[in-house]
Amino acid sequence: MCQPDDRARWDQRYREGSHASLEPDPFLAQAASEFIEPLFPHAGTALDIAGGAGRHAIWLAERGWQVTILDFSEAALAKARANAANQGDKIEFQLTDLTTFKASSTYDLVLAFFYLQRDIFPALLGALRPGGLLVYKTYTRLQPKFGGGPTHPMYLLEENELLGAFPGLSVLYYQETVRDRGVAELIGRKPLP
Repeated sequence: MCQPDDRARWDQRYREGSHASLEPDPFLAQAASEFIEPLFPHAGTALDIAGGAGRHAIWLAERGWQVTILDFSEAALAKARANAANQGDKIEFQLTDLTTFKASSTYDLVLAFFYLQRDIFPALLGALRPGGLLVYKTYTRLQPKFGGGPTHPMYLLEENELLGAFPGLSVLYYQETVRDRGVAELIGRKPLP
């Protein structure tokens, strides 16, 4: 369960303007053009894990997706609601303690950007419909060399860890980079029956 001081710390960060950008991560745009749009020419449903101020949820909603955004920070979700002004009818905002996350629905697309909680990996798989895509990007153990981001190993992937984290998914794309930060990127598809 998330600790009250964790929630208070993140609420404060969002109130102070942290994570304010509404520009989607470039990996989402790449995933959309190469995988999401070809497999889902008609927008479907998406789940944005730890979606913060809504940059990815809003981007998807602008493209017709129905998005559920989960975060445990009330301040983050308040910003997401405000940021979503014209897309609010396509986005469901849920205040959620992700440490106890269990999927209550299934989605065509599940996003996780810069959030690592290994024990919910099975729940993320369970949240995918057959044929659905998981788009995941987060920091690796090489990130501390660049400064910024987390430093505790609990929040950093080992080499190739993400590649093997979701057995049963067909890996469509995987890359680890160390250009300007240490990150791993994965796109996996849940097999059709």
